[in-house]
Amino acid sequence: MIAALAVVAILVHLVLRFVIVTDRFVTELPLLVALVFGGVPLVWELLVKLFRREFGSDLLAGISIVTSVVLHEYLAGTLVVLMLSGGEALEAYAVRSASSVLHALAKRMPSVAHRKRGSMLEDVALDAVQIGDELLVLPHDICPIDGTVVEGHGVMDESYLTGEPYMMSKTPGSQVLSGAINGDSALTIRAEKLAVDSRYAKIMQVMQSSEQHRPRIRRLGDQLGAFYTPLAVALGVAAWVVSGDPIRFLAVMVVATPCPLLIAIPVAIIGSISLAARRAIIIRDPAVLEQVDGCKTIIFDKTGTLTYGKPQLTEQICSPEYEPQEVLSLVASLEQYSKHPLAEAIVAAGRNANVVLKESSQMSERPGEGLRGIVAGKEIRITSRQKYVAGHPEANDLLPQQVGGLECLILIDGDYAATYRLRDAPRTEGALFVNHLSRRHQIERVVLLSGDRESEVRYLAELVGISESYGGQSPEDKLEFVRRETERDKTIFVGDGINDAPALMAATIGIAFGQNSDVTSEAAGVVIMDSSLAKVDEFMHISRRMRTIALQSAVGGMALSFIGMLIASAGYLPPVAGAVTQEVIDVIAVLNALRVALPPKKLVDF
Repeated sequence: MIAALAVVAILVHLVLRFVIVTDRFVTELPLLVALVFGGVPLVWELLVKLFRREFGSDLLAGISIVTSVVLHEYLAGTLVVLMLSGGEALEAYAVRSASSVLHALAKRMPSVAHRKRGSMLEDVALDAVQIGDELLVLPHDICPIDGTVVEGHGVMDESYLTGEPYMMSKTPGSQVLSGAINGDSALTIRAEKLAVDSRYAKIMQVMQSSEQHRPRIRRLGDQLGAFYTPLAVALGVAAWVVSGDPIRFLAVMVVATPCPLLIAIPVAIIGSISLAARRAIIIRDPAVLEQVDGCKTIIFDKTGTLTYGKPQLTEQICSPEYEPQEVLSLVASLEQYSKHPLAEAIVAAGRNANVVLKESSQMSERPGEGLRGIVAGKEIRITSRQKYVAGHPEANDLLPQQVGGLECLILIDGDYAATYRLRDAPRTEGALFVNHLSRRHQIERVVLLSGDRESEVRYLAELVGISESYGGQSPEDKLEFVRRETERDKTIFVGDGINDAPALMAATIGIAFGQNSDVTSEAAGVVIMDSSLAKVDEFMHISRRMRTIALQSAVGGMALSFIGMLIASAGYLPPVAGAVTQEVIDVIAVLNALRVALPPKKLVDF
């Protein structure tokens, strides 16, 4: 609005002065309006920064505005108002409000719960739910409260909350978490906690804490302005003292107004945001583009970032009497009719192995008893180690040693045939990406931080080449770890679940994978739409390129401005001509900054 006001004021002033030709007071009136309603708020904002000892590149613009008013050079002052407000308007692109994450988090939770009263069902506010109340969670609803299943059988997706990558089976007696997404079956649960004490509410509390302690980032323009500003002021004062003419001080200040910092850098940032968007990378916080080169630590969540977030059949250990391909054919033939969370992984393995799926009959999948059926005339049973050993204790020593991950036992005609092990498979590019970080991006520490089990986290860390890993981490633990590391050095955190949102906010740069959760997307500075580590690499290269081109524009523009300041200090460049000269320098700097939007030949180097 201030930039628009300044443009209108300058245009009206020029029309009144050169077309209508009226007296000076009337021609300068639009400029005075712009300086009062535009310049005063900008100068006040700069004074507040000054009292906080935040000496940024825009301080020169404030000095120029005040000096131009004192010396009645209103056109020069209005031009500076236009430069300053225009730069701020550009930089405000893509900047979000601080409360947007909490708003998205609150919006995701249901506002009412379906409470059972005998045979009746009533909708009550979430805050009205008491411990011991029985609630109905409908298919695909979000679980409103922490509790225990008392009726029904189904699955829930808790991966965004816990880091466990699997759909979790829910039967009477199973614990459920608020915020988990219910599957295809309705479940009746008993509330074990009040809404304010639930898991989801705790994450919101951690999020609020994270928002309040968000790391302060010193922008590139302010870093350059820290030495440019005192140099320009010193030169202006020297010109005034030597010549005795305060107009020379104003002329130097107008030429010195650091528009390459105020405009060229935001233009480079916007160009990079545009380039990234075309690569399916959404830059939510422009400040992150300036910070990548300074980050020395990168912290990964496990599920959905270094892994695909889906279980895969990783090992088939068959009894000597059975052929692996034949067993897989029988099991996949039966599992294709199951809704168990692991059934899809086994069917996919069978499809990849090109096994023949056979006709199945007499299928049964009673809760807690596993899957049974007849396939090609053979009785197939898929069960757990615990169930099998309970009925056949003598078989315990004959079974393969239990390791991390999930497993199921295959029985054919009552005899043990195979053990299937399933894990959340690592991304194919994971090891290559991790190994190139130190060589190409000067990353000194790579950490794996997950809510998944310690054994699973350690297993993945070894596969991808990460030496430092921590499992069983709650959102509070993650937040504390990231906050502690960010105090030591700049950090990047890569995650995809709601349990990652506080850590995403606490890191110098938070990178979220996919569109699984608007909460995670709001918390992160960067959102990778096509979930892949190659896109993270592209973002890092786009950021580095932006910084290089922005520095070229800023430093080159400041060098040209310094030459102009020397000419102005000698009395050969009056304030208005200085403002025009500065605009020419701006055009050169901005044209160079626009190069950043042109895609380079290559953005991935691993």
